[in-house]
Amino acid sequence: MIDDAGHPQPEVLYEVSDHVATITLNRPERRNALNWNAYALLEQALRDASANNDVRCVVVTGSDPAFCSGDDVMEIMAGPKKFASPKDQMTVRHKPTPAAMAALECEKPMIAAVNGAAIGWGMELALYADIRIASANARFSEMFIKRGLVCDVGGFYRLPAIVGPAKAAELLFTGDIIDASEAERIGLVSKVVEHDALLGEAYALARRIAVNPPLALRFMKEGLSRSAFGDPQEIGAWAIATIRRLMETEDHKEGVASFLEKREPVFRGL
Repeated sequence: MIDDAGHPQPEVLYEVSDHVATITLNRPERRNALNWNAYALLEQALRDASANNDVRCVVVTGSDPAFCSGDDVMEIMAGPKKFASPKDQMTVRHKPTPAAMAALECEKPMIAAVNGAAIGWGMELALYADIRIASANARFSEMFIKRGLVCDVGGFYRLPAIVGPAKAAELLFTGDIIDASEAERIGLVSKVVEHDALLGEAYALARRIAVNPPLALRFMKEGLSRSAFGDPQEIGAWAIATIRRLMETEDHKEGVASFLEKREPVFRGL
């Protein structure tokens, strides 16, 4: 992204004010789709927020018009630097996506201020937050099935605990897009507000959290994670191994090609 003075802007913005860290995905021209660099910057921002003793709450959002539209298809799914092929997998250690683990291991309470589309890994990112507040413009979809893939650790590890196993199965098996009101109805988000009020609402909540004792907040979050979700490492490792395998299938290639060619896919189970 280029600012008004013609200077390039980071693809992920990070700032701290009043004990609140704000992480903003900043590729609005790509609807905040994540390329390899953005993934790395997001991971680093989450690690920095977790390690910074001045931070007591984290707000994650996107530069309008989207929250995050998932992976950048041109770079990650259609580009040269893809996941390892099956013949290389014996030398690859299957482990969860680094940015996912940075989010899940963040010791600070995290709020997702979902300002627009949260699609694919964008929905995963929202799931990694402890609390989700949505703009009326928000849309959600675990669309991995449409690309012949499975979701990351968020869809398997957190979604069933948040919305229930049956609703999670419906969202994962169909790849359907739901709007903000439906997301609120099923408990995916805590609240839906007018678009212009979203960040104000998120920061008001973050400040109410940040005035509390930092150590108690850390252990409160840990206790909630232990009771509701357990350990994500095993399911995350399985998900990444499966994604690598599926990325070599003809159905995945058809899912990507149909997206780029703006047509309906034809899947053959190959």
